[in-house]
Amino acid sequence: MGYDYDLLWRPIDIGQCRIRNRLSMSAMGTFTPQLVSKVESESGLRYYEERAKGGIGLIHTGAMFINEMSAQGGRTLAFDTDISVPVGTVLVERVHRWGAKIFAQLSCGTGRNGMPQIGERVPISASAVPSFYNPDVLCRPLTKDEILQMYADWKAAARNAVNMGFDGIQIHAHAGYLMDQFMSEVWNKRKDEYGGSFENRCRFVMETVDAIRGVVGPRFPITFRLSLDHGFPGGRTLDDSTRLLDVLDKCGIDAFDVDSGCYETMDYIFPTRYVGDACMAYVCEKARRHLTKPIINAGNHTMETAVELLKSGNADIVQFGRQCIADPQFPNKLKNGRREDVRPCVLCNAECIGRIFMRLTQLSCTVNPAAGLEEYMGVEKIPRPTRVAVVGGGPGGLEAARAAAERGCEVTLYEKDAQLGGILLTIAGAGFKSRLRELVKWYGVQLEKLGVQIRLNTAIDPADPGLRDADAIFVATGSDVLMPPIPGLDDQRVIDVTDVHKYGLPQGKNVVVCGGGLSACDTVIEYAAAGDRNFTIIEMLPQIAGDVMPVNAISIFRLLSQYGVRQLPATKVVGVSRAGVETEGPDGSASTVPADVIVAAFGRKRSPALADEIQKKYPKKTTIIGDCVKPGKAGDAIREGFYAAMSLQ
Repeated sequence: MGYDYDLLWRPIDIGQCRIRNRLSMSAMGTFTPQLVSKVESESGLRYYEERAKGGIGLIHTGAMFINEMSAQGGRTLAFDTDISVPVGTVLVERVHRWGAKIFAQLSCGTGRNGMPQIGERVPISASAVPSFYNPDVLCRPLTKDEILQMYADWKAAARNAVNMGFDGIQIHAHAGYLMDQFMSEVWNKRKDEYGGSFENRCRFVMETVDAIRGVVGPRFPITFRLSLDHGFPGGRTLDDSTRLLDVLDKCGIDAFDVDSGCYETMDYIFPTRYVGDACMAYVCEKARRHLTKPIINAGNHTMETAVELLKSGNADIVQFGRQCIADPQFPNKLKNGRREDVRPCVLCNAECIGRIFMRLTQLSCTVNPAAGLEEYMGVEKIPRPTRVAVVGGGPGGLEAARAAAERGCEVTLYEKDAQLGGILLTIAGAGFKSRLRELVKWYGVQLEKLGVQIRLNTAIDPADPGLRDADAIFVATGSDVLMPPIPGLDDQRVIDVTDVHKYGLPQGKNVVVCGGGLSACDTVIEYAAAGDRNFTIIEMLPQIAGDVMPVNAISIFRLLSQYGVRQLPATKVVGVSRAGVETEGPDGSASTVPADVIVAAFGRKRSPALADEIQKKYPKKTTIIGDCVKPGKAGDAIREGFYAAMSLQ
């Protein structure tokens, strides 16, 4: 199917602001602002500038909180005072220098969704409703005086945004955050003029818009980010939201940024690979019937789904979030007819939101290790001729070869199999893993364009002249199957999970998967969707999917439940018998799980032999990367491959 990407390059106006194309960067927290000084770091400034340079039409900043109370300890620019105005001005002008526009997304806080690691232990909210992260804690309702103070803070934030030179303001009323808590009956239990009736629940929003408009004037763009479908029982539905849109469309808002989800359905707030491409475009058709202003939509879009949505007429601007992190140059590449050069986001959530959630540190990217560190990670040519040999064509080897070739090295890559990609390609057969296949394809295109010599079906050994003649050797030979010494694993019913991906799942009604990590769960989801077999996952650790980023685990557990998968955490596999898989429960009790097919998904182990031999023979010029050092995620191998190439001098 052909796609008319030219649709993406038609300018559009939001209020009096002309946007050069229909591509927008979603508002995403970066954790780059300085916590003490409340100004943006150079890393953050460069991060936004690189996306503007890449050709995006409109940039939304990550949520900037209007005061210390609403921020609850989160990293944000100080919009309640003028302390951030000088650096904010620099941010805006560095974006404008490349022709993009930038809107400040302003928020009155996360409310009941406040992260437990930061900020107040008792979150604020519209009402005394349970905190999201700790339901045993009831939130503190905002007083009327605090609401009035917030209007004053909204005015100060709006004035500072104008003084910084921002092109517009986006009001964050999304994701079940504080403003959404006022609008939503499930969270707003107030008995005063800010609660009860539909009109009262809208009051906080309407008065906020009036406060901002009174400062910025009638011509300055104000947009509104809103979830139209919370997606959980009791939350706001798409039909409920249409009444809200009718009100909001008449209150001075210039464009609407609509999608779905809230923290109860967090895998739509940070969409996982399991929810599919364009997973929130469905809200646009009904929104279009109720809105006269431009509609913006986000949610796992590809360049192709963006075209389809614009063609439908149901939206006017399409947002890309993590794709902008993965490849800040993707708009320019697309504009110049280089679709094949767009590095795909693989929707893993690991190094973007995962870093912020799990480590409270600034974002990066699985496929683009330079993200957020652009001022330190610029690719510079090596000043002397350098020959590089890369052993292994998995993700670590592919990135090492690509980065080294981009630096001007003469690179030869040796791969023992008939295709590139290694274990990453092997496990990427499921529909929800299509972006992994795209990533491997992208690497193949880039290596060809960069002139890398690729030797497939080549099992190299330490004596090979190619290693002898190389100035640097990168070894990325991957890992081996881990098969623990459990009696009966040599039974003919047992198949390793990797072989399932290679050859398919054997016939059999009762399928037992031994091991409950990501690989096991993904395999079960892939095959259990058909509904014609009984699946059981056995995991010795207390939690299934314990190695999975928590947002992704939400999707996984929902699908496992939907497909009726039996889950046995804290259960050891102690043997395989004719009756099935022998187990030991958390209380020491023995049981047998009937099995026609047994999938061994115990993990991977380092494959050291060849890597160690090569390093022993060439210790001064050999770097070992990826799983042959320590089995891990694809992103770990890609990062190591990138750093290995970048360290060449």
